[in-house]
Formats: sequence, C-alpha cells, structure tokens
Amino acid sequence: MDQYLAKLILKFFHYKAPFLLLALGTAIITVAFVSLTVLFLIWLERKISAKIQSRMGPMLNGPRFMAQISMWLGGIFQTLWDALKLLLKEQVTPQNADKIVFWSAPVVVFTACLMTYVVIPFGPGLVVKDLNLGLLYILAVSTFSVISILMAGWGSNNKYSLLGGFRSAAQIISYEVPLIFSLLGVMILAGSLKLSEIVLAQGKVWFIIPQFLGFLIYFICSIAELNRPPFDIPEAESELVAGFHTEYSGMGFAMFFLSEFANMFVISALITTLFLGGWLLPFGLKLPSNLSFLGITIPYFNLFGSVLIFLIKTYLVILFFMWVRWTYPRPRPDQLMTFSWKILLPLSFLNLIGTSLGVIIWKI
Repeated sequence: MDQYLAKLILKFFHYKAPFLLLALGTAIITVAFVSLTVLFLIWLERKISAKIQSRMGPMLNGPRFMAQISMWLGGIFQTLWDALKLLLKEQVTPQNADKIVFWSAPVVVFTACLMTYVVIPFGPGLVVKDLNLGLLYILAVSTFSVISILMAGWGSNNKYSLLGGFRSAAQIISYEVPLIFSLLGVMILAGSLKLSEIVLAQGKVWFIIPQFLGFLIYFICSIAELNRPPFDIPEAESELVAGFHTEYSGMGFAMFFLSEFANMFVISALITTLFLGGWLLPFGLKLPSNLSFLGITIPYFNLFGSVLIFLIKTYLVILFFMWVRWTYPRPRPDQLMTFSWKILLPLSFLNLIGTSLGVIIWKI
C-alpha cells in the first residue's frame, strides 16, 4: 500500500510539476507586481494630496535638499515611516471578537483583489488567463469585498464597526446595480465578455466616445465601490470613528489599506480596457513590430510599447481618482443613496436603451 501511494505521488508530481511551478511563478510575479504598484500609488497619492491641500510631511520629510530640487523628490521618507509604524504596531484582538472571522476578513479582501489581476490584459497576449467570461469574472470576484467588510464589522463585536459594515454593504450593493448596467453598453458594442476582444473591438473608435455616459456612470460607481472620498460613508471618521476597521491595528489595518489601492489600479485598468482602447493607439494607429534607432534594432517593440501605452492610460485614470478624492466634500448618507437609485440607475437604463437602439439602427 505504501509503495502504491508513493508511486501515485511520484506520478502526480511527474505530470503536474511543470504546471505547479508555472502557477507558483505566476503567483509570485503577481504578488510582487501588486506590492510594488501599491507602494508607488501610496507615494503618488501623498504627493497629490500634499500639493492640493498644502501638506508638509510628504513634501519635506526627508533630505531637505531633495525637496529644493523638485516636489517629487522631497518627502521620500514619509511612506517609509508609515510602513515601519504599521509593521511595528502590536496586533490587538478584541476580547469578545470572533477571532476566526475577525482575522479572515483582511485575508479575504486582499486575496480577492489579487484574483482580479489574473484576467487584466496588459498587451496583446500579455494576460495570465484570458477568460471568455473575463468581465463577468471580475464582477463576481469584486463582490468578495462586501463579504470581507461585513466579516470585519461582525467579527469585531463593535457596534461602530458593525454599523460601518452594514452601511458599506448597502452602499456597494446600491452602486453595483448602475455599475453593471453601465457596462452592458460596452458588452453590446463589443459582442463579447472577453477583455482582449473588447479591446480589439475598439480598433477604430474607443468606446469612451459612444459610451461616454456609461463611462461617467462607471467611474462614479467605482469611487463608491472603493469606499474612497467623497463616497467613504462606511468609514466616516466623524461619525463612526473609522468604520468597519475600527478594531484593526498593524498589518490587519494595512491589508485593508493596501487593498484599496490595489483595487483602484484594477478599476483604472478596467476603465482603460473597456473605454480607452486598452493597449491600442487612437485612430487605428499601430506600433511597429521592431524599431530601428541610430542603427540599433529593438525587437518586440510592439509588446513593450503596448504595455507602456496601457500603463500610461491606467495611471492617468488613477490621477483622476486622486484628484476627485482630494477635491470634493463628503455627502450625507441619504444623499448618497438617493444619487444612486434616483439618478445613476435611470441614466444607466437610458444608456442601455440608447445603445441597443443605436446598434439595431446601425445594422439596418
């Protein structure tokens, strides 16, 4: 029996070892990319907020001579000190908390965030798994954020955290309805749920032109989905102390904080894919396969150029997210819900009906 089991294990690793190594390598690369992206976005947001609101720390916390050279060089130690502070903080668990649920919540939200990076096409063929239902996959995985926030509120056994969790669930579910309807117009125009095919369908015209209303609805709903100001009602420090993560400290809080920035990159990449032509240039222009410059030939230039174009578009959308955060005030909870159900939802229906009629008339 032992020999049979040993042969079975050896046979399994013989056939599955390449697949397991590939999966492990992909996971390591994905985690490394997400971590570096989040660190850069935190630094970038501190710079944007400091510029808009005249904050001194992100500009001067570090060698002063670097701040005198450029605003982008000063304050390089601010994010470092914050990271050290979170790493050195004690992990405190409330006495009456549901410990399993309490500590599972940040793991669930960060894992769900990592799962969405699998289907994002950074260029032609540069995607971990190009699913036929890629857009539906992202919409399904993103709902885990609601579950994790409710887990954090319930597991904390704190009335402020629980109230923040319920408010977050109400907000995200309310804004998910117009968000999904705003994407139906893109699905109709592309005729596919595969993200790479949606990008290729924008070879002549980016979908932001015929779907500008859908783009605005999706952008506004995305802010609410991310719980970022001005739609950060679930946290609302002035009312709920800190919302669903009131009882979290150290790396528990850091995982919620990092997930916000990681999800912001996913949302921005999705906007780039669905509305801004992904890795494509405007007006049907194409990059050459190889580029010769001063006698030097750069092979696979179209692949590197496609990734660069995709990242430039994505970071422009991220800058827009940051500009909105540090500019507009927070509305009341009743105003927030009214805006979703009475304004965004009817507009998303109007966009869907208009797109459907346009496609029918165009085919006729």
